[in-house]
Amino acid sequence: MKTVKYIFGLCLTLLFVLNCSDDDNFEYLDDVAAPSEVSATFLPALDENTGDLGLITITPNGIGASSYNIDFGDGTTEKAKVMQGESVVHKYEEKPEGEFYTVTIEALGLTGLKTTATENLEVVFKAPELNCDIIDGSDIKISNNEAISKQVDIQVSAKYGLSYQVYFGETEGEEPVVGNNGDAVSYVYQEPGTYNIRVIVMSASSQTTECSFDFEVTEILQPIESAPAPPNRDEQDVISIYSAKYNDVAGTNYFPDWGQAGQGSGWATFDLNGDEMLQYINLSYQGIALADGTTVDVSGMKYLHLDVWTATEGLKIETSLINNASGDVTEKPVWRDLTGGEWTSLDIPISEYTDQGLTVTEIFQMKFVGDPWAAGTVFIDNIYFYKPSTVAETPEYNAPTPTQNASNVVSIYSDAYTNVGISELNPNWGQTTTLTEVNINGNNIWLYEALNYTGIVTDYGNPTNLSSMDYVHFDYFTPDAEALGLKIVNTALDPVQEDIVFVDEIVRGTWVSVTIPMSEFNLDASGVTQLLFDTAGGSAKVYIDNLYFYADNSTQPEVAAPMPTIAQSDVISIYSDAYTGVTLNEVNPNWGQTTTLTDFSVSGDNIWLYEALNYSGIVTDYGNPTDLTGVKYLHFDYYTPDASTLGFKMVNTALDPVMEDIVFLPKVITGTWVSVTIPLSKYNLDFSNITQLIWDTSGGSATVYVDNIYFHN
Repeated sequence: MKTVKYIFGLCLTLLFVLNCSDDDNFEYLDDVAAPSEVSATFLPALDENTGDLGLITITPNGIGASSYNIDFGDGTTEKAKVMQGESVVHKYEEKPEGEFYTVTIEALGLTGLKTTATENLEVVFKAPELNCDIIDGSDIKISNNEAISKQVDIQVSAKYGLSYQVYFGETEGEEPVVGNNGDAVSYVYQEPGTYNIRVIVMSASSQTTECSFDFEVTEILQPIESAPAPPNRDEQDVISIYSAKYNDVAGTNYFPDWGQAGQGSGWATFDLNGDEMLQYINLSYQGIALADGTTVDVSGMKYLHLDVWTATEGLKIETSLINNASGDVTEKPVWRDLTGGEWTSLDIPISEYTDQGLTVTEIFQMKFVGDPWAAGTVFIDNIYFYKPSTVAETPEYNAPTPTQNASNVVSIYSDAYTNVGISELNPNWGQTTTLTEVNINGNNIWLYEALNYTGIVTDYGNPTNLSSMDYVHFDYFTPDAEALGLKIVNTALDPVQEDIVFVDEIVRGTWVSVTIPMSEFNLDASGVTQLLFDTAGGSAKVYIDNLYFYADNSTQPEVAAPMPTIAQSDVISIYSDAYTGVTLNEVNPNWGQTTTLTDFSVSGDNIWLYEALNYSGIVTDYGNPTDLTGVKYLHFDYYTPDASTLGFKMVNTALDPVMEDIVFLPKVITGTWVSVTIPLSKYNLDFSNITQLIWDTSGGSATVYVDNIYFHN
């Protein structure tokens, strides 16, 4: 058993011996790390003159270490100082079988950063006992590494063993690889094959036990992990040929018979733990053909992407696009080098084809060629054309300004309120997540990158009582997340209580407000100390603002809806005091509904109040329809004490027949303002001539307050 702890300090002496002209010369110190992978190996050192037993040579090692302080663990008060690459010899007394000395190795880096590790040392003056007949048993374990081609891993655990040497048998006069008894050692062979491996185990008395055996070294000839996951992209930004991530062009043939078998090639679908990919065996050439009569216009795309894996070093791949412009078939190739034993991600600019004179408006086939010819197998996944995302990567505006009364709020992070104390942010719980605070238009925002999960710790000694809170609110902006959940943890209880709620539907490229009733969390909220954001195993970029809990148990709005922040130039407003809206010819026109509509006001903010709402229409201008082409999002705020269903229909009456579609909310939250953002891509509609907007409770009869109805980018 090895234990490691890190001790951080800075040797100020270094600052005086360096000759620096300005403070910037020391910026590199910010990135200096403590020594890592600190360990020590033990070898017997029998005194040839006296025959004394128990002399042990200790050789410390570590990445980034310049010297070591060694505590021998036998009560010797003086530590030994050893420089990197050197050893120290120490005499130990024999201990009863099963008892150990704990040797402590303190590794020091050049800047004074320290890392401490411990190694257990058994000193028994008997010959090692080793069963050489079973090389995959408890004494000797040997295997081909599953992740590194041609690497062999050996672990020797001999009774009375101190350390061992391994001669891997690939070269004459090789230096043995040394490991402590019970630890593993590794060796990477140049070529696969069967090798004679010799193991010599030593005890503290310098007695040895030796065994040898033949072992077959193998190379990895197929991928053991999937290709990198493609990013989230809007449908209009990608044309997929073969990828589980996107919708592929229907009817594509990935193994057309173009006579490849006669050129020494074959093909198959390779399944890696449920992840299917194309396998082209001994690639000479191979084609992909779209369904008869199908072509794709990739002139609006910027890149062709594919992920390729091969075990063959030095292999090149040609990727040709074949265009069928009105029956005039032309093709052009692009070559790329592949790296053996790992995935190579290729992003080929479409311009590399068009610069050769290829028209790319009617692509109907692709072709792959291997060089050397028929000499290497390739695995291919994620074949698609794409252009830079039309989804915004970073927010241009701030999230809507909160309006809840501060007296009803427990704020974790928001410039709008006084926040509770936070003792830890993104604590090191094994996540990939990084956290920085950014400022946009004078507003502080958390930016999480590579977010799989992250923690927020308030105060373990003074838990936050949220038992009187009705809702939790936060605003997020993400260009790529697929899932986002908030976990709440009560660590004051034994056992700890926790629960997580995920956002119903992720909307990307704009600020989205999330309101979750506390009743959805199944836990005692009286002693909350931890909050966690979770992407359900993903890795995403997420901005977070206005994370707070609040109480709101009224039956009508007592505060205005959150104040919009998007500029008027990016908005087409239907109804909002924040913007100048389009012309409305009719509101709640008499179409046979039960609904009544009146004006309502909170703190000077005008709000529509629908009562007995089953459905209700809004007519802009039949003579001058509203063009929403190219607009991305619909926004509105609602407050309802009793609705269970709420949908928003859009109608293009300029078409014959009329074209319309409705989107219902995944769920309706009662008793508070809720901000809704719906991508217009969810509507199957021609947006060029919108004249009617319709609320619908799907046959219900509800009271609904509505504000800030607008479309935006």
